[in-house]
Amino acid sequence: MGVIDDLESEQDALSAVLADLSADDWKRPSSAAGWTVADVVLHLAQTEEAVVASAANDPAGIDWRRFGDTVDDGMDAMVRADPATPEQVHARWQTARRAAVAALRAADPTRPLRWVTTSLKPRTLATTRLAEHWAHALDITVPLGLDYPDTARLRHVAWLGHSTLPYAWHLAGQVAVPVYCDLTGPDGSRWEFGDPRSESAIAGAAGAFCRVGAQRLAPAESGLQTRGPHGEEALHLLRNYAVT
Repeated sequence: MGVIDDLESEQDALSAVLADLSADDWKRPSSAAGWTVADVVLHLAQTEEAVVASAANDPAGIDWRRFGDTVDDGMDAMVRADPATPEQVHARWQTARRAAVAALRAADPTRPLRWVTTSLKPRTLATTRLAEHWAHALDITVPLGLDYPDTARLRHVAWLGHSTLPYAWHLAGQVAVPVYCDLTGPDGSRWEFGDPRSESAIAGAAGAFCRVGAQRLAPAESGLQTRGPHGEEALHLLRNYAVT
C-alpha cells in the first residue's frame, strides 16, 4: 500500500473512534492544550480543507497568516473563529478528509503543493497528514482512556521524523550531522533509516520515536537509546516537521 492509502486507513481508524464518542466526550479536554476533542477534529477538518485548496491552487485556502504571527497561533485562532456543534464538526471532517484524499490521488505527483510555509509533493504532504491525524488521534484517545494501537503505518511517521532531522539542526542554528535510526516496529520488524556507519544513532521502539517527534512523549521517558556524539541531541531536536 502507498502512503495515500495508509493516510486513508489512518483516517478510517480515527473515524471509528469518533463514531463511538458520546456527546459529553466531544466537549472534554483533549491532550492538545486549550482544545476540546471537538476543537481537535475541527482543526483536522480545516487543514484537510486546506489540502483541497492547495491542490486546486487556491491561494486563499491556507492563509493562516490572517489569524496569527506563527503557525501555531494562526491554527489556534482559526479554530476559535469557527465555532460549530460537535455534529457539524464531525460531518465537516468526514467531508474534508475524503475530499483531501481524492485531491492527493488526483494531483500530479511531480508538482509540489503549497503547504503552510513551504511546498511539498503530494506523497510528502500525505505523509504529513498521516502524521498529523495519528498525533491528534492520540490527543483524543489518551485523555479519554481509549485504545488506539500503533500500526505499521507509523513507518511513514518515523521516516518523516528522520528525514527532517537536517531541518531540525538548521532551526537550532547548527550544522546537520548524519544520524542512524534503528527502530522496532509494532509487529517486531526492524525499521532502519540512515547509514548504520554513522557515529550517532537512535534506537528503540518506533512508536516512542514517533511520539517524541510529535512532542507527545519526552525523550527522557521514551526508553529510546542513543549513541555517539550527537545522538542525544538529535533525539531532543526530533520533530515530525512538514518539510523535506
